[in-house]
Amino acid sequence: MTTGPAGILPIQYSPYRYAIGMLAVAAHFSIGVSLFSVSPILLEIISDYGIGRGTAGFLVSLPLLVAALIGLPGGVITVKLGVRASYAIGWWMVGVAALSVVAPNFPALLGVRLLYGLGTALLLVATGPLLMRWFKPREILVMNGLNTAVLSLGIAVSVGSGAYLSSLAGWQATLGLYGLVGVLGAGLWSVLGREGRGETEVVTGISFSEIRDALKSRAVLLLLAADAGVLVQYTALSGWLPTYYTEVRGMVPEVAGFITGLLPFVGVFAVLLGAFLPLRFGPPRAYLIIPGLMVVPGGLGAFLLGYDSVVYLSLIVLGIGSWLYVPTLLSTTMTLAEGDSRKVAVVWGSLLTCSGACMFISPIMVGVLQAQAGSFLPGFLVCVAASSALLAAGVFLPQHTQR
Repeated sequence: MTTGPAGILPIQYSPYRYAIGMLAVAAHFSIGVSLFSVSPILLEIISDYGIGRGTAGFLVSLPLLVAALIGLPGGVITVKLGVRASYAIGWWMVGVAALSVVAPNFPALLGVRLLYGLGTALLLVATGPLLMRWFKPREILVMNGLNTAVLSLGIAVSVGSGAYLSSLAGWQATLGLYGLVGVLGAGLWSVLGREGRGETEVVTGISFSEIRDALKSRAVLLLLAADAGVLVQYTALSGWLPTYYTEVRGMVPEVAGFITGLLPFVGVFAVLLGAFLPLRFGPPRAYLIIPGLMVVPGGLGAFLLGYDSVVYLSLIVLGIGSWLYVPTLLSTTMTLAEGDSRKVAVVWGSLLTCSGACMFISPIMVGVLQAQAGSFLPGFLVCVAASSALLAAGVFLPQHTQR
């Protein structure tokens, strides 16, 4: 048992934390499996609903936009409602994706995706205080890695299997099946979920001045910029490289999609390394600096270099750099919060808002610049420049935050 900050009950490292950990991992898988589930079956949705491609794109981008808008408010909501209630509400909203099977028209399906985005934001934000209440500091690093890895795995599963399942059962049944994962998880949480440390305290919320203090430090601002910068590049390249490889490099679409698919596939392993390596090797700062040195050349090589073998290598380097830093960044935010789960909720909400907004904007920016310049290069280069914020964060992050 470890004593927490003044005013907070002693931390009870109960064996039940392993059950909580498995539920948290399941929550992130249920988010991932529905996040881009519509991507491989968009043409079928367009055909059935008689909508345009631009309109259909909202099915992909709307959850990201909603999550960005709800990020910081979601942190305040989590503080007010408590972790257990926030997790339950968020998970049931994610499970609403199961209703895709009965969506009669496009507005109804868009509404389902909107609710899914709200639930995603609430779940992701509530995870920070949940881990802080239940796990030891070294375990939190591992849990951050596992959660991120299974989220990436969920994306890979749905994107990889969506077209095949749709050919067997139809696209609505396929989306409903992915959403059912969220329903089952939400049901388990409703029975097994617990608040954790401090559950007997009266929830008092958090004041505006406390929110301002949690977000104004240089370290937090550097981490916000680092995560947003990496995701600007990662999202834009993930969205546009298949088209770039097909139209500019002359690849067949299947090969272009497979090559780009290296990014999330490599990410599953990279984020696990990011969770376990800092426990034994090097200072935490190194796990911001090293990925920061990888994302820029990896991004440039993905579209500037002409040899296919070099492109493969560049995407692997980019994939590693884009995921390796995540456990360290998330755990550092907890260090900055000094044991206050309310501040963690606010900072994680801010991460979601900043990064989610950048993920929504960056593919649009690349498309607009491509239309104006007749080339993907201007937009891609802007995104590469943004990713350098990760290296800057590793170099300039105050030393006292790294422990």
